[in-house]
Formats: sequence, structure tokens, C-alpha cells
Amino acid sequence: MSAAAALLTPEAVRDRAQALLALGLDQRLSGWSVHPERLGATADLVAAITRERYPDLAVPYHARWRHFGVGGHDRWAALGPRLPTDPAERARAGFDAVIVSVLLDAGAGMAWRYREAATGESHGRSEGLAIASLAMFAAGAFAADGHSLRADGARLAGLTEAELAAGMQAGPDNPLVGLAGRVALLNRLGAALPRPGALFDDLAAAAVDGTVPARAILIAVLRRLGPIWPGRLTLEGVNLGDCWRHPGLRRADATTGLIPFHKLSQWLAYSLVEPLEGAGLRVTGLDALTGLPEYRNGGLFLDMGVIAPRDPAVLARTHAPGEALVVEWRALTVALLDRLAPLVRARLGVSAESFPLAKVLEGGTWWAGRRLAAERRADGGPPLRIESDGTVF
Repeated sequence: MSAAAALLTPEAVRDRAQALLALGLDQRLSGWSVHPERLGATADLVAAITRERYPDLAVPYHARWRHFGVGGHDRWAALGPRLPTDPAERARAGFDAVIVSVLLDAGAGMAWRYREAATGESHGRSEGLAIASLAMFAAGAFAADGHSLRADGARLAGLTEAELAAGMQAGPDNPLVGLAGRVALLNRLGAALPRPGALFDDLAAAAVDGTVPARAILIAVLRRLGPIWPGRLTLEGVNLGDCWRHPGLRRADATTGLIPFHKLSQWLAYSLVEPLEGAGLRVTGLDALTGLPEYRNGGLFLDMGVIAPRDPAVLARTHAPGEALVVEWRALTVALLDRLAPLVRARLGVSAESFPLAKVLEGGTWWAGRRLAAERRADGGPPLRIESDGTVF
């Protein structure tokens, strides 16, 4: 395996995040101190919220599909009569919808809201982005013919900022952070793939006895979508995507100092499981994927005191994604989620086999992070503020 290919794996995310956690436990990180004794209280909170949200512990996977159902409305099911009846083509449509939606799911900012005409509900953040993108999909906004339930590369490549702003109801009075970056990402997606849903065919063709390993989903996403990420690090001519530098990561090859996270790609990999299963394939090894290093999971550990900034003043400033402080925060989030998961399972009385990390996140850590943010900050924002160009968080 080449050095670049080695970084385009979930193993690289996990291994290097654990390496930075080891530095943190030795008090050798520049930005953070680590307090593992606070993990127990954090597990108590996550387990309590999981039981509150899912009393029967029938927790679905952490995936974009959950946001499509916000408010108790199954918006994807409502499209059922218009979707193809052929299982493979239906899966391609699901891939189209969720790939576009996930790529639009970077931080929206605190002010933006989407008002849904059919329900009269108003949603912000991830849920608002999900509903808005699905409404555009339902209207044929991503289809070459302007009405079908699909996404076509040629249409995505030509999508304009004005068109996306209209679909997202964004404007001076309803600002959406990183709008230009989101449009550019979809334009590059369209240039890279004739149809996003064709990724289903790649995975189905590689299945062995009807089985697809979860890590294979992520690796396929990283390889096929790699060219779309803007201005990122490259190695051996390969765009590394959501991969950053940290001086504490030493390796005896060209990957030294590099730590990948692949947050949006892993969020997408989790979200492709259900359309694959709907087409009759079986997805195995979900726990090969890592937890997502974003501001709800990361905010959970910060707000619960599992990690603490060495300089509290950093919480009053906004930071670029490539800063060591942010890279460390994200790495600690990934590694600490791995430590937290078994503690949560123990409190819930469930096994790792029946309750993979994807359920711990959904149960779970993401919602605990959001609840703490709402309780501690008037705008419900994260404890650490990060600049967003619409392509990372």
C-alpha cells in the first residue's frame, strides 16, 4: 500500500488519533490537558440521554437519514411512490440524495434557518440543511432533466450559488455560512462523478457473498470523491482531503506529521449503510469506522471537562481548522469516543455486537453534546469556535 493510500483508511484515523491521545495523557499536547477520570460522568450522561431518547434501546445508526425524519415526518418514505421499484435503482437514488446532502452538511452557522412549507416547521443546523437538501432533491434540482429523483454530474457541475441559495432560503437576512464553498464542492462532485449513485454499483460489484465491509465503503468514498476537496494536502499526487499536520505525529515514512480525520466522508459512509442494506446487501464491521470529530462530539468532552484548554482564552477566539489546537481537539475526540463507548454500553447493559459505535453516537454522544451546548451557551453553539468554509465541519 502506498503512503497516500494508507492515510485513506479508517485505521489511519484511529491509529493517529490514539497517538495524540497518548501524548495528551502524558501532558505533552500544546493545547489541551486530558482528564480521563471525567469519562465516567460523561458515560452516565450519554447513557441517560440514550435511554431517554430510545427507552427500548432500539437505536438506529448515526446517519443522515435521521435528519430526514426530524419532527416525526418520514420525508424519504413520502417520496416512495415516486422512487424506482427496482432495488438497485432505488439504492442509486438513495445514494444520490444522501451524498449530496452530506456534502452540504458542514456547519451552517447559528443564524441560518430553513422553513419547510409542507409542515410550517423551521429548522437550523444539520436538520435544516438535511430538509432543505432533500426538498431540492425532491424538486429535481440536482437532476439533469429538472424533475427526476436523482442527481446527475452535469447538473451538479453547473449548479450556481444563486440556485443553492434559493433552495436553502439563504440571503442577507438568513445567512448560511460557507455557501460558496458548498456550491464549489457540489460542482467538483459533478465533475468527478457522472452520477453519485454510481458509487452503489462500485460497492455492489465488490461485494463478496452479498457482504460489504464498512471500511470498504469509506475507502471507496475517499478514492472516488478525493478530487473534490479544495486546497488540501497532497501526497504522491493524491488529495488527502480532511487531513492535517501535527508535529507530534512521527512516522518513518512520508506520512510523518500527518493525521487524517475524513469527517464528512465517514459521516457519508455511515449514511450509505441503509441504502446498501435496502438493496439486499449486508454491511459488516461497522466499528472499523471511527467516531466523528466534529463539534458536538468534541464539545461533549470539552463541556464535561474530559479535556480542558491550557489557555482558557482560546475559547473566546475563532480558529482555523489547521491550527494545532483544532487538530488536537479533533484527534482527542476520535480517541476518547473509543474509550467512552464501552463505558456507555456497560451502563446500558448491551454488547458491542448489538450496539456498535454508530449507535453510541446516535443514542448518544452527539445529542449529549448538543444538549450541553444549549444549556451552557445562549446560541447553542460549540465551546470552541472554528472557521467554516462549508467543507470540513
